Amino acid sequence: MGLTARIRTRDGWAVSHAVVTVADMTGAQALRAEADAEGAVRDATPLEPGAYTVIVTAVGYAPAASSVIVTASGRAEVGTVTLARQGGTELPPPGPWTVDPVHSSVAAVAQHLGISSVHGRFTEFSGSIEIAPDDVTKSRVEAVIRAASIDTGNGMRDGHLKSPDFLDVERFPEITYRSTGLTATGSDRWTVHGELGMHGVVRPVDLDLAYLGTGPDPWGGTRAAFRATTELHREDFAMNYNQVLQAGIAAIGTTLKVELDIQAVQGESLPAV
Repeated sequence: MGLTARIRTRDGWAVSHAVVTVADMTGAQALRAEADAEGAVRDATPLEPGAYTVIVTAVGYAPAASSVIVTASGRAEVGTVTLARQGGTELPPPGPWTVDPVHSSVAAVAQHLGISSVHGRFTEFSGSIEIAPDDVTKSRVEAVIRAASIDTGNGMRDGHLKSPDFLDVERFPEITYRSTGLTATGSDRWTVHGELGMHGVVRPVDLDLAYLGTGPDPWGGTRAAFRATTELHREDFAMNYNQVLQAGIAAIGTTLKVELDIQAVQGESLPAV
């Protein structure tokens, strides 16, 4: 096998139309191959031992280049190449943006019985983003989640999560988040500082935010994509219920991993489609 590689977006999706070009140190093309539907590149053409430059291109993405050393085996194992969307290091246009809940997700994962995970999501939420025109760190984010929209795929478990043991949705129907500032951690990554209100408790919570790019949508609008993650501890929000099983193993872990995949539409409201 001469060349192997995996081409992915920053949010983990395969780039099926990527093209990988391998050039020797003189700049001459030694090999060119296209990724398959799974973003995998496999080409059996053997390469002469030596140093090469690998360039990965795809429509809509910024090109990526790296170096690889081919040994006497004639193989070039590039590994996983991550492509950023074209303009990924450019900020979204300033002004208001509205979160599109149909094309976004608010999910959480908790450990179960110490050996597996329970995945849940909230199905009803709204949010707004204000991109500051001069200093992006002055941008703002606000979101409201309907606590009773929790869905883990099990009606009995969902009912328990809505009860006073956990979210207590009758007394606290909304989960809120309001940003208080941003700190840049890279050209397209930030830490969002903010306050999370849940179960009658407000605590500071930081989000690790990645900007995935901006592009047109089929309805004449402009959309921006973001991915954010954080970890929460139930006891910080006065949700202390647990059932301890044999050997001291808790039925439900106290740490929640939160994953947000957000698509926002430019403007103060969603388009009527």
